[in-house]
Order: sequence, then C-alpha cells, then structure tokens
Amino acid sequence: MSFDLFNPTDEHRQLRAMVRDFVEREVEPQAEEYDRTEAFNLPLFRKCGELGLLGITADPEYGGSGMDAAAAVIVHEELAASDPGFALAYLAHSMLFVNNLNHNGNDEQKRRFLPGACSGELVGGMCMSEAYAGTDVMGMKSRARRDGSDYILDGSKMWITNGGISPTELGDIFLVYAYDAELEVDGGKPRLSLFLVEKGMEGFSLGQKIKGKLGMRASTTAELVFEGVRVPEANRVSKPGGAVGSMMRNLEIERLTLAAMSLGIARRCVEVMNRYAQERMSFGKPLNHFGQIQRHIAESYAEFMAGRSYVYDFANRMGLESSGTRLDSDGVKLYCSTMAKNVADRAIQVLGGYGYVGEYVVERLWRDAKLLEIGGGTNEAHQKNMTRDLTRLDRIG
Repeated sequence: MSFDLFNPTDEHRQLRAMVRDFVEREVEPQAEEYDRTEAFNLPLFRKCGELGLLGITADPEYGGSGMDAAAAVIVHEELAASDPGFALAYLAHSMLFVNNLNHNGNDEQKRRFLPGACSGELVGGMCMSEAYAGTDVMGMKSRARRDGSDYILDGSKMWITNGGISPTELGDIFLVYAYDAELEVDGGKPRLSLFLVEKGMEGFSLGQKIKGKLGMRASTTAELVFEGVRVPEANRVSKPGGAVGSMMRNLEIERLTLAAMSLGIARRCVEVMNRYAQERMSFGKPLNHFGQIQRHIAESYAEFMAGRSYVYDFANRMGLESSGTRLDSDGVKLYCSTMAKNVADRAIQVLGGYGYVGEYVVERLWRDAKLLEIGGGTNEAHQKNMTRDLTRLDRIG
C-alpha cells in the first residue's frame, strides 16, 4: 500500500473520517448562528471532549489521545473547513493550553488539570500577548514577584482566546507568561516564568470582551486582568525563569495548526467555487467555460495543494517535544495564511454578488482567513524569523 501524505496511517484515516462526520452533523449546522451572535458554543466544545479531540496530543494517562502533530493538523483542517472561529477556540484550548501543559508541566499539575481539560469540563487558554506587546512579546509588562512560598502576579493580557466564554464569565484555567522579578537579568533582560492561573483566584478578572471583530467571531477574545493575584508555587510550570524555551516550542505547533486551519478554509472555498461554476449559467454556458473563471479555480486548487503538501510533510517530520523547527513552522503559516485569504477572495469573485453574502459561506471564510496573517505571529514576523534562520544554512534540502 502506497504512503498517503495526508493520512499517513490507518489511525489518521479513521480520525479524519470521524471528524469529518462530526463536522457535517454538529459543526456545520451551528456555524452561521454563532458567527452572527459572536458566541462560544460550549456544548459543542464538550462534544469534542467526548470524541477525544480536546487532548489530541496529550498522554492517555491524563485523559488524552496520545496522537501526533499530523493528527492535530487533520482535526484543525476539518474543523476550519466549516467553522474557523470554533476551530480557533479549539486550538487555543487543545494546543496552547493542553499540549503546552502536557509537555511542560510536572506530573502533579498534569493530574490536576489535564483530565478536566481533555474532557471539556475545563476551558483553557494561554496568555502571552499584551496591549503593547504582540510581536514584541519580550516587551511584556506583566510581573510575578515572590511572597513567601507564593508568587504575586500583576499585569494584564490582551487578545486572549477563550478568555471570556460568555459576556461575564472567565475561562477556567490559563497558562500565563510573566517576568520573574526576583531573578537576575539574562543578557540585560529579566527572565520569563510560566504560571497556571485558575478562575476564582482573588484579583483575577475579565477585562473588556472584544466585540465587533472582522472574523473568527465564534471564538471569544478578551482582556484578562491580574491585580495582586496570589499564585502558589505549585502552579509555576517548569523551573523559575525557564519559560522561553517552552514558549518557543509551543509556538511551533501553534503555527502548524494555524496553517492547517488555512487549509480547511481554502479547501472549502475551492469546493464552493468549483460547484458554483458548474451550475451557474452565463451567456448560455456554465461559468467554468470562461477563461477568467478557470484561472480562479485552477490557481486556487494548485495553491491549496502546494500548501497542503508543505503542511503535512512538515507535520509528519515534526516531533511534539523537539524545538529547532522554526523555519518550517513559520514557513507553513506564512504561505498558507495568505494562500487561504487569496483563495477565499477568488471564491467571492467567482460567485459575484452571491459570494458577497453569507448564504454561500465564502464571505465568512474570507473574513476569518484574514486573522491568520496576524494571529500566532504576523507574516512580517515570520519573514524576519525565516530570513534569520536561513542565514544559518549552507544548503537547502
């Protein structure tokens, strides 16, 4: 049997079939409503837990499915083909929280939090960006200082996915990056530590809930505020000042799965424009008889397949615990994010006025696609990182 790049094992093939069926039955029917209301679908999220998807890369002993990066890509591609907003909320929980804690937390932390996170009982997220520290993540202002056996955490985080799962309710558990005020500076800069902050801790609150976003509206986004939050030492993840390495490793899987979301968006757009161009008549012929339309469809399919091949090739080579793969984790997201936006744009053009309204889905997918050039690292940051990494290579390939 020949190797299938996109479904490398029978287990991956079965996973895709299961998720695709779930998407058709459960995700697609609710997508338009939750985009319109800008709401997080908690019951649907918990159904993902029942299927073992929320802990797709987590160890089975903590409730996870113990699968690999290719499996994570499959799930994100299939979810995003229907509802990228929901897929983004899923990513923030399953990759930025669950995968991160699974690889960087100690046994006690994983026993406390991962079973609930894998089942969907807990909704998690990760707090890195701040109002004035996005791409310049090391410019963050949040600080943690020792107070006996605890830490006192002060600061605020912005653009946090799953920060507020309703207008008034916080998410349940977050991994929060902050400078450790008690450590010596490293190269002139303080060092980052990583903390588990739980809903209900005094001083931890929901700031503004971000509304009116261009896209990804089914993924809630919020500001989180930390005012003298007392965090026990047992909630510090890894060693003091050792968070940069875990941050960089987890950014790799984040960027890979964001690229996978781009694939889902592009694939759905190609399907929609291809079908529409066969059915819609103009001047007595189907639209796909006209060269201008043929160009939109053919180039979109070719670009989608190029991106898909890049993503799955990288996913099949990527280890969940290893670092040093930034060149291609940045590369897949750089290429696929813009590819998805361009394909969605062409789909609107092929459908004309029908593409500009919500009935045919591509309008929503176009809005959602734009975020992928910004979130999880801007395209400009990827270009910078990749150029630096390429200077270290004598030969490519």
